[in-house]
Amino acid sequence: MRSLAVHQPLLLVACCALAGCGVNVITGPAKHETRVVELNPPGADKSEMARIDIRMAAGELELTGGAPELVDCDFTYNVPSWKPMLIDDSTGVRREIRIEQPGNVRGGSNTIYKWNLSVNNDIPLDVVAHLGAGTARVTLGTVNLRSLDIEMGAGELHLDLTGTPRRDYNVNLEGGVGQATVLLPASAGIIANAEGGIGSISVKGLEQRDGSWINPVHQHAPATIRLKVEGGVGQINIVAQ
Repeated sequence: MRSLAVHQPLLLVACCALAGCGVNVITGPAKHETRVVELNPPGADKSEMARIDIRMAAGELELTGGAPELVDCDFTYNVPSWKPMLIDDSTGVRREIRIEQPGNVRGGSNTIYKWNLSVNNDIPLDVVAHLGAGTARVTLGTVNLRSLDIEMGAGELHLDLTGTPRRDYNVNLEGGVGQATVLLPASAGIIANAEGGIGSISVKGLEQRDGSWINPVHQHAPATIRLKVEGGVGQINIVAQ
């Protein structure tokens, strides 16, 4: 992952958005839009894997599995210049989808910005999320994950990966400020590490060994989740259940 220093401007913008910073943005009536990214568009090669890149500087994100297509998007917003961008950079059998909050995001007390996204359970996925100010609930335990990378800004993250993983995969959580809770499946192998600027950490259901937190079944489990928490997360809670 890229270092936190590279993204300090995003973090400053996120903090400004969360606090308001005395900036009045132009709001209007709340708009509601739905968009669908097809799993296998007509005339295209059948998808074998996909990368979903989510970039939200300020707002509320709900990300789950269960989409019949590649991605189902439900957007609600009342700042016209924040109309979400959906970009398809796919080539061949690998899909590259980016969902992005555009423009110079600045805060305001009356803004509404919510994304409800769901992704396909079956296609192998690499998911990347760059999050700024606000809250994010990410529930991907049913998804066929290859990797998950989340960069936090100023806000709160609830990450639920409980379920039955279909393969080994890595989870990288890079922090700004705020609080993160990570739920992991106790039936999977788990190897968790945290380093660099963590305010405080609470770990349940795992045992500490040689600088890592592991679960008793990690050597014999059919799939292993490797979690790395890095950077300035104010509070991190890791729970195996």
